[in-house]
Amino acid sequence: MRSKLQDARCIRRLHILLLVSLPFSLILLGCQNQSSTISFAFAGDVAELAAYQTLINAFEQAHPDIEIEIRHAPSRQDFQQKLVTMFDANQPPDVVLLNYRRMARFAADGDLQPVTPHLSQIDLDPDAFYPIALQAFTWNDELWCAPQNISSLVVYYNQDLFDAAGQPYPQPNWTWDDFLRTAKAITTNEIYGAAIDPGLYRLAPFVWQANGVLVDGDELLPESAENLAALTWFTELQTVHNVVPNALAAQSLPADERFLSGGVAMIFESRRFTPIMREVADFDWDVALLPQGERKAGILHSDGYCLGQTPSAETLMFVRFALSEQGQQILAQTGRTVPSRLAIAESDRFLNDGQLPMSSHVWLDEVSTLQTVPLHPNWLQFEEMASTEIEEVFYGRISPIEGLDQIQIQSGNIQIND
Repeated sequence: MRSKLQDARCIRRLHILLLVSLPFSLILLGCQNQSSTISFAFAGDVAELAAYQTLINAFEQAHPDIEIEIRHAPSRQDFQQKLVTMFDANQPPDVVLLNYRRMARFAADGDLQPVTPHLSQIDLDPDAFYPIALQAFTWNDELWCAPQNISSLVVYYNQDLFDAAGQPYPQPNWTWDDFLRTAKAITTNEIYGAAIDPGLYRLAPFVWQANGVLVDGDELLPESAENLAALTWFTELQTVHNVVPNALAAQSLPADERFLSGGVAMIFESRRFTPIMREVADFDWDVALLPQGERKAGILHSDGYCLGQTPSAETLMFVRFALSEQGQQILAQTGRTVPSRLAIAESDRFLNDGQLPMSSHVWLDEVSTLQTVPLHPNWLQFEEMASTEIEEVFYGRISPIEGLDQIQIQSGNIQIND
């Protein structure tokens, strides 16, 4: 007879294989007579994988008769396609971790089950969670996923490079001009002052800060003085001021790797960047609020636990555990999340856990300014199209006004508000 330890070891040996093309029935061959199994699908780098393994270990210890089968992909782009393949093959995960931008597509296709009917089983009291995190996963009057976190875009900065350049650390009310002045002061032949992905998701908060809009009726990033001002400031960081890597430099080394290696002073990332920073960075670092334009605005980066099929009692037990104070504290301590549960986010268990970054409060300071992109089944398609044109502007191939023109031409009547 197989022992539970043997079964657990068998499952763990198979974790890394669960997203390859082998049929699910063959993957589980040889792991018979095991306990109840829940499949949990998510994407992330090795540090994020380790964070979720910590959560899973705690759950399995509390529930020894339930095993968690990990379906993991290191690339979020690959993960999207893997999910499509799993759903099309009628082998959906029990639980899938999705960013709210990606949720509507799967909900519209009938691949997800709303969590609304299961709120009591997973102990999701709306008053215990940040409202915007719940709002982000509400589509067609249903809550489709249970919000795991309330992360947002912030500035990670290398304190050693700031000190070497004699620059003060970012202040809470710093402006676009302050940011640019700092980036210029730090930039040298070997060091870039900043790095940012030239896409719509990164541009969005600066559009809102300039009093612009992402969507107006059926127009995506419509031509306006405000949108043009935001796009111009954003792209001139590279085309005019040369404080961020040019196209050749960006191609030779990704921005996150350049920052981790000490070649960039500031990078725009969400909380998901924290675990790898703790593991890899060999310099002092911290986080700061986004620099401000005409008004304060940030962008929500929130993931949720979504149901890939009609949930079993064991599936709901896992989601309940992940949402509980214990589960939220476990993930928060790994650095992966800004807890969506207020009691954990606003406690020393998150804010003063003795680990970097020391200024984790900036994520909470930004909550009142956060906005979300539209929930639409084809939103990522629209976002990718716009990002292609923004990248053309960012690397000086076309002008900002030409970029906005091209987005209008490419988008056409895309019916974003349907």
